[in-house]
Amino acid sequence: MSEPTIGKRTPLFDYYKANGVKLIDFGGWEMPIQFSGILAEHEAVRERAGLFDCSHMGEIEISGREAESYLNGLLTNDVSVMTIGQAQYNIMCYPDGGAVDDVILFKMDEERYLLVCNASNTDKVYAWMQENNGSEAILNNISDSIGLLALQGPAAIKILKELTDADLDAIGNYHFIADQEVAGIPHVLISRTGYTGEDGFELYLSGEQTASLWEKLLAAGEAYGVLPCGLGSRDTLRLEAGMPLYGHELSEEITPLAAGLGFAVKTKKTSDFIGKAALTTAIRENGPTEKIIGFEATERGIPREGYKVFSLEGEEIGIVTSGTQSPTLKKSIGMALVKSEAAAIGTEIQIEIRNKRIRATIIPKPFYKRAK
Repeated sequence: MSEPTIGKRTPLFDYYKANGVKLIDFGGWEMPIQFSGILAEHEAVRERAGLFDCSHMGEIEISGREAESYLNGLLTNDVSVMTIGQAQYNIMCYPDGGAVDDVILFKMDEERYLLVCNASNTDKVYAWMQENNGSEAILNNISDSIGLLALQGPAAIKILKELTDADLDAIGNYHFIADQEVAGIPHVLISRTGYTGEDGFELYLSGEQTASLWEKLLAAGEAYGVLPCGLGSRDTLRLEAGMPLYGHELSEEITPLAAGLGFAVKTKKTSDFIGKAALTTAIRENGPTEKIIGFEATERGIPREGYKVFSLEGEEIGIVTSGTQSPTLKKSIGMALVKSEAAAIGTEIQIEIRNKRIRATIIPKPFYKRAK
């Protein structure tokens, strides 16, 4: 018998094994779906704090005097307006406007950037970046040496303050400070970013120090009710916050404009970028033919990815891309890709769940917004 193929492992793999945490295959990675339970973890993030292992994400360094111009030709957002210490949400597109991936770009200094991409897309993204680098920008895939922990929730700042003298209050949303000491661990990048709809921080550090920081964050957070969190609650949290997941609300087929991510597509920026012509045409010709919408079910049933969407008249108009029973809102919510002419807010639709159709209403995203 051949040995089962072993997925990639984050620096916390030994911690998971020692603590009997069940792991599943997630895009080729061995990752936890839950620790104490998806609902408990979801609630912890909304009300207190949760700690996520995001070390599977990809990190690519871009450096050199042509780094900015290279990135501006590769990404949809305007890299030239970034300041040092700023993070920017971005999309990397194919010439037809479909998405290679959605990424976060960090401006480290005038000639150095860090690009963070989705775990399952790292090899594809790095290959695309190399293939389209006609400049002197230097690319370096450092994913294997970097750990990433996300501390999210209203108590995140209090917990992190217990472990660092860094001025956390001075870090604005989508900004960061690099080279900080946290819990005695040097060279930590602290960014005010996240994927939960809550305030919080993402901590990038050396892979070999990640398990140590994980345990220190859990210890410091115990008094605040922090819980370690898995992929299950990460998904329900991001869905409530109306955030897209690559392969669901954004893909090679679903353009950023269809996904409702036009805020990150700057077709008027001075430099051309890959996909600009296709995306500009889509805007000029009355927008995309399909759109990602948010909906809430008005009848019992939980819509799941892949379920068909119909108009009240019975015409098939789209497909559910993500769906769940919202732990915070106590109702079934989801996102779907539907024909643009059927995408107006307030429109009643039907979703087919196992041969039965339930009613739902198209509503604005996000479904959940934290109180500022």
